[in-house]
Amino acid sequence: MFVSRYMPCERCGESLDRSIDAPHECAPDRLVEFEMFGLREEIAELDARYRSYLRTPHGRFECWLAARHVRRSR
Repeated sequence: MFVSRYMPCERCGESLDRSIDAPHECAPDRLVEFEMFGLREEIAELDARYRSYLRTPHGRFECWLAARHVRRSR
């Protein structure tokens, strides 16, 4: 079995050389990208869930209330 000396960081996914005993610090933007990658299915479903919510009585009320606040703020 082939064992790679490169393994991904569990927190950010960056490929690290495990033969080098150097500390690794995850870059903030890399952490965000890795988290977004893990949430890609939920993000893809967000629009459909939102539209579905807006068809419920609570969603219609929220739309009405938001429009009312906008009209009053002018």
